[in-house]
Amino acid sequence: MEALEMYAVDDRADVYTEELKLNLGPQHPSTHGVLRVELRLDGEIITAARCDIGYLHRCAEKIGENVSYLQYTPYTDRMDYLASMNNNLAWSLTVEKLLGVEAPPRAQWLRVIVAELNRIASHLIAFGTYGIDMGANTPFFYAFRERESIMALLERPSGARMLYNYIRPGGVAHDVDERWLPDVLAFCDEFERRWAEYNTLLSTNKIFIERTKNIGVIPREMALDYGLTGPVLRASGVKWDLRRDVPYLKPYDEIEFDIPVGEGTHGTLGDCWDRYWVRMREMMESIRIIRQACVRVPTGDFVEKAMLKMYKSPLKPPAGEAYMRCENPRGELGFYVVSAGGASPIRCRARGPSFCNLSVLDALLPGCMIADGVAIIGSLDIVLGEVDR
Repeated sequence: MEALEMYAVDDRADVYTEELKLNLGPQHPSTHGVLRVELRLDGEIITAARCDIGYLHRCAEKIGENVSYLQYTPYTDRMDYLASMNNNLAWSLTVEKLLGVEAPPRAQWLRVIVAELNRIASHLIAFGTYGIDMGANTPFFYAFRERESIMALLERPSGARMLYNYIRPGGVAHDVDERWLPDVLAFCDEFERRWAEYNTLLSTNKIFIERTKNIGVIPREMALDYGLTGPVLRASGVKWDLRRDVPYLKPYDEIEFDIPVGEGTHGTLGDCWDRYWVRMREMMESIRIIRQACVRVPTGDFVEKAMLKMYKSPLKPPAGEAYMRCENPRGELGFYVVSAGGASPIRCRARGPSFCNLSVLDALLPGCMIADGVAIIGSLDIVLGEVDR
């Protein structure tokens, strides 16, 4: 009996425990690039998190102050390399505002079409890679099937498959061939059928829903406080989209489309599933925009004639400053440029949506399990080329 009592004593009282420090990334595939998240864990529960960025930093803004306005356009491709057309557009609009010129109507409608095609291609990557994050590999291959069609369409006028350098100050680099617009419309018909397959594969999958509902909830107030934009903001119930609220291209004023927002369909408003579903619905709204634009593209010049003369020598906008922002697939991308009248700006700054959206991660992760942390990072849909610049 005495022996049994001896073994009944709690011998764990002298055991010393401490939090485990874990580096998630920069090599881990779930960080979607070279992002390092320093986690502190109590077992499987995250108690603290700190993002460590800068592994891809390449002085993109400083380069803008040392090359000409036209030469900097290809550098914008490499910020959010999954939405190169949209980056080109934001930069071109900023330079045009500085110069006091406007792209001709044909160029503006073509800009809308290629920008929305690139939005779909970007959201397809978000859809496919998020499936992999949750353990579903098949959606990734389905997504790349349609993305390949978009890349083939964008290659025809630009000559490139990923980093396009197509939208330029004053218009676009090249006109489209006579078969291009009908082929774009044919893609829209095909994509609608494929979109239904995506929902069968992932959107209505019970395991996927359980992994994403009520996880990483961002309330409306929190989204506004952190300056979140794009699908991350709209998933929290904020109906804000620059294409509708601050149209930066005239065609957006003449086109009918809806702004999808989170509704808390399967869980809490602003959770991971809402952020995923907003992007899925946005793809169909982009198809709606493209269809309307394709039948309304006017004839005429694809670049402002006054700009053709300026292309032969470095652009020299008058002294002044300009800021323009566009609704990119990940949120608001803005460029701030200050000119002193020379061939290069004296200040060039970018407001990257991925950089701002990532700021909320440190507040979302504590209290979650490690696997839920992966779901939260993927739901933000970041591109590190834009975070680091």
